[in-house]
Amino acid sequence: MIPSPIQIQAVDTILVDVPTIRPHRLSVATMNCQVLVLVRIQCADGMTGWGEATTIGGLAYGEESPESIKTNIDTYFAPMLKGMDATRPGQVMAKLRESFQGNRFAKCAIETALFDAQARRFGVPLSELFGGRVTDSVEVAWTLASGDTGRDIDEAHQMLEMKRHRMFKLKIGTRAPADDVAHVAAIKAAVGDRAQVRVDVNQAWSQAEAMWAIERLADAGCDLIEQPIAAEDRRGLKRLTHLSKVPIMADEALHGPVDAFDLASAHAADVFAVKIAQSGGLTGAASVAAIALASGVDLYGGTMLEGALGTIASAQLFSTFRELKWGTELFGPLLLTEEVLVEPLRYENFALKLPQGPGLGIQLDLDKIERLRRDAKRGASVVKL
Repeated sequence: MIPSPIQIQAVDTILVDVPTIRPHRLSVATMNCQVLVLVRIQCADGMTGWGEATTIGGLAYGEESPESIKTNIDTYFAPMLKGMDATRPGQVMAKLRESFQGNRFAKCAIETALFDAQARRFGVPLSELFGGRVTDSVEVAWTLASGDTGRDIDEAHQMLEMKRHRMFKLKIGTRAPADDVAHVAAIKAAVGDRAQVRVDVNQAWSQAEAMWAIERLADAGCDLIEQPIAAEDRRGLKRLTHLSKVPIMADEALHGPVDAFDLASAHAADVFAVKIAQSGGLTGAASVAAIALASGVDLYGGTMLEGALGTIASAQLFSTFRELKWGTELFGPLLLTEEVLVEPLRYENFALKLPQGPGLGIQLDLDKIERLRRDAKRGASVVKL
């Protein structure tokens, strides 16, 4: 006898404004507050799943903003989802992808919530639905993005003393390349062999600027360069990859399995920054990782500066990768001034420890979320440079 489907009963989208501990400077925007986009799916069997669709810098970074994600989920996704079988996440997501174009971040949140509920239903961590964990912790890099060299050096020393981070990524690209190189060189000289230093240019350079700067960054001790030129310039990225002494990582150029296949086939990157939101969800990110590993491309666990929910969802998946050579960047919750979990995520000995409980393994502080919930009259919280 075929069991009756367990229907999806409700889909809620919540915007939560959380100030950051300091200004977070990118080449496209300066963030003083992060807007968490939380999605809750309630099922007929009493199970609830949570997902997150947080972006960086609103529309300054990509084509989805917190406000558009909420509008599209509430207006288009939720009416279709209600009544569908919650125990078949693959079938539900196939219908969403068939019905609606784009909206990778929104789809990621829905898929995460479905898998969270399903894993809770089975009484296992979400990672078990993706082949099982290889590790119970993932090393985490910290991004130095104040823009002030002295302040960044002090911050790096503090993180090393706390044994919280020993990999540092520097956000550069807002200044002249020569100034950026000097900034990176000073920080690397200050931390020495105690830490790795890598950079994220966020597409800010031309090919000529990148060629000039990459050679000098290599001499300064930089060990990884992320998305130095425009995402659409695949030929340029390939050229830099072949010329560079330092590994080149694709990020904004990588929007799921199709991009992963094209980049790997062209040998246009040495490393992939795998992001569940950029990939359209957990299954898309798993496919990106599989393509990379089959092609000899190294993996880095990326972030969209999600809060605790999106961070642990990423960690659940990343823990299943057979190799994660460049670690992860799952520091998003540490950048926020407010905790949205009953028990915070555990960061210790330079790594994020994965919880052992079912689903995502976390419990949200619903009272805190309600207090931080977006007032409809307020606007975006990111100041564009």
